[in-house]
Amino acid sequence: MKNTKYMITKPTLLLDEEKCGKNIKAMFLKAQQNRVSFRPHFKTHQSLEIGRWFKGLAVDKITVSSLKMAQYFSEEWNDITVAFPVNILEIATINQLAEKIHLNLLIESTNTIDFLKKNLKHKVGFFIKIDVGYHRAGILPTDIDMISNILAQAGEGDKLIFKGFLTHAGHAYTCRMPEEIIDVHKKSEEQLIILKERYKAKYPDFILSIGDTPTCSVVEDFSSIDEIRPGNFVFYDLSQYQIGSCTIDQIAVAMACPIVAIHETRNEIVIYGGGVHFSKERLEDEKYGTIYGKVVEKKGNIWGNLIPDMYLKSLSQEHGIVAVPKSKVSEYEIGDLLLILPVHSCMTGNLMKEYVTIDGRMIERI
Repeated sequence: MKNTKYMITKPTLLLDEEKCGKNIKAMFLKAQQNRVSFRPHFKTHQSLEIGRWFKGLAVDKITVSSLKMAQYFSEEWNDITVAFPVNILEIATINQLAEKIHLNLLIESTNTIDFLKKNLKHKVGFFIKIDVGYHRAGILPTDIDMISNILAQAGEGDKLIFKGFLTHAGHAYTCRMPEEIIDVHKKSEEQLIILKERYKAKYPDFILSIGDTPTCSVVEDFSSIDEIRPGNFVFYDLSQYQIGSCTIDQIAVAMACPIVAIHETRNEIVIYGGGVHFSKERLEDEKYGTIYGKVVEKKGNIWGNLIPDMYLKSLSQEHGIVAVPKSKVSEYEIGDLLLILPVHSCMTGNLMKEYVTIDGRMIERI
């Protein structure tokens, strides 16, 4: 962490600490109220300093999406789940981490189990990834033969400890209203409950772990779940706003981008801020078509409501083109800063590598 004040002269990812803190506390309290374990996913912020804000609430275990990320956070965290299918080529890193922390891995094949049995030097926990509808990774809950074979093979050694079934309902990101998100959760939950009934006699201590921001933000009843692992909620973004997971007031990051050209005849502003800053994640808007961000009111480094009809309409590598209402083009000058809410804060944060707080303090990431 650097304590020097930061002058914004180029694309800069601003972080509102107060909004971020409120998001963290709200999700923590929801987990407490539901009596479920809270293992937040740190892939969104990827920052030791922001991780300490969770420690302030006595959160003591986390989720990450890579072994590199696990190494970074293992400096200060002792219980880490890597929620990504095991890459067996990183076995040396797995053994290094398993020697110093409680490490949980994600399994979805007997081949991976066989490799780990032969090459692990220390005990690790493992979750079986269940595909509840997203169809990106995981085993279908109806594939009982595969699930049982994984458990049987793991039980033949002493290094692999079965922790439970883990899911990511990524198809919730296609929802556009809270009722749809709740329906995704209920269907996912039903599939997990069937698995729990089937295996609880032999494995009485295993847990059911879910992890996606839309369902964790909208659903109020997690009585059948043991652990939640949301990640994006720490910042939220326009995708979550479109889904119905958050309000604009909850979005805790905004890109500050300098205006470098103004084309009044086209009602467009050119900003320094392109695909290498925002990523090319996009949304399809009913009114505007494809958008890559939306402009918000600016009061110093603080942002407020969306400015109607002002949005990031296209991105090149370094350029961004902002559509501006004809009546507002004359209000802007070259050298002004626009504040733009990103479509996907995880991807934008990953590209920017650091945050600047609204009072000018820099926070570093992995």
